[in-house]
Amino acid sequence: MLTSNLGDLLRRRSLRNPGIEAVVDLAAGTRITYAELNERVNRVANTLLERGVKPGDRVGLLAATSAQFVETYYAAAKIGAVSVLMNWRLVPDELEFLLVDSGASALVFSAEFDGAARHLHDRSSTAVKTWIRIDGIGDQSTDWGALSYAALTCDASSDEPPIGAGGDDLVCLCYSSGTTGRPKGAMLTHEGQLFAVLTQAASIDGFHQRDRYLIALPLFHLGGILPLENAMYAGSTVVLMRQFDPTAIWDVIASERIDSGLVVPSMLNVMLAVFDPKKHDCSSIKALSVAAAPVPLTLLEQCREKGIALLQTYGLTEAGGPGTNLSAEYAERKIGSAGKAYMLTDVRVARPDGSPCEPAEPGEVLIRARHVMKGYWNNPEATAQTIVDGWLHTGDVAVWDDEGFVTIQDRIKDMIISGGENIYPAEIENVILAHPDVVEVAVIAKKSQRWGESPLACVVRSSDTLTAVAVLEWCDEKLARYKLPKEVRFVDAIPRNSTGKALKRILRDQFGG
Repeated sequence: MLTSNLGDLLRRRSLRNPGIEAVVDLAAGTRITYAELNERVNRVANTLLERGVKPGDRVGLLAATSAQFVETYYAAAKIGAVSVLMNWRLVPDELEFLLVDSGASALVFSAEFDGAARHLHDRSSTAVKTWIRIDGIGDQSTDWGALSYAALTCDASSDEPPIGAGGDDLVCLCYSSGTTGRPKGAMLTHEGQLFAVLTQAASIDGFHQRDRYLIALPLFHLGGILPLENAMYAGSTVVLMRQFDPTAIWDVIASERIDSGLVVPSMLNVMLAVFDPKKHDCSSIKALSVAAAPVPLTLLEQCREKGIALLQTYGLTEAGGPGTNLSAEYAERKIGSAGKAYMLTDVRVARPDGSPCEPAEPGEVLIRARHVMKGYWNNPEATAQTIVDGWLHTGDVAVWDDEGFVTIQDRIKDMIISGGENIYPAEIENVILAHPDVVEVAVIAKKSQRWGESPLACVVRSSDTLTAVAVLEWCDEKLARYKLPKEVRFVDAIPRNSTGKALKRILRDQFGG
């Protein structure tokens, strides 16, 4: 028996704890125990087998965060199929690329994406033969050949299907956000994701049996999938929010007695802005994990006042998720740090030749672990550039201190070179974010005839009284002269991808020249 198969781990959990709530789908009003979830997963698995899906075949998942997404992901895993996690925010042409690139032979999609699915079907450029529609209301097929998820799974057998994969076999393709160039599909394996779960379980106090974990990030991204895998392994309950709403999330935390969850700083910022102590009860929260960017001191202090501990994490899709984490006990003493490597994860800050940097010397973050991706799908050149001598090159610039704490400075590609000096936008952003009238900020490079490049700050302000001069004066004496922004532009919002990371390419197109 291939015990590293993620689907088989779900079966084992259902035998140990059949009555624990596994999934709460808030939008659908559905509550599913582990026994019920495993049975439903088996029905989906047998449906896929009946439609000709074999081990190694790719199954596109274009679905909203829902119980059906969870069922399909684990069903595909059980039979050895590979889930292609599709960002439903993409336009049809981009979705078509994912299907063509992955060679998916089946697509499971939500009813709200009927238009995109029909467009993809009519293009006839993909290898998709089976189209399965997660119904809106009732058992609904389409006039163009998509089959009803509810009807198919209702008639399917609930018997355990044969386990079709494990170990080094792929469990999913998770595509990069594609902020520059075509997205690349990170190949994540069963064993790799199991080790991603194990390294987190050994490093943070985050998942326990019967704990209730809120997933408000989309499941098409690893920020949603990895917490799901963690919860299924531990026997926790996942509470699924279809869409993030900063006010509604406090109501969910109170009504569902949420213990923990994962957010990004931009989410946390707006959540705290609408928090009302007279209406909102967050006493159940043990800790919130925060990923994608450093947490400003102001947010740490606001959370501490509410009794919420923050667990800061750093990782990326290509690493299968984990890289480093900063526990709450070090949050203030190591403000801005991403913490130390996870228990079963090696992290190094290195020079271009791969040798370790000295403390405070900037270098690239390298990660080595069993949970690192197998490579990029159909892209050996990019794989060879990214994984060298077993080390994953992240493209992130960092320093570490003599205690081993890593502080991410920026993306290599976002670094500004002004008059021969390297400037890391994140350092400037952290200074500007501390201004009481600043909501968000992103610093980009603007072309300069004198310096080559100079920093430009794109700022979202909370008050129209804040001026560009005031922002520049705020930075003065907090930053070296060569790091000071030369210009400030006020914007309504910072464009971000699905994980909350700023899309600086859009800002550069708009302001960079």
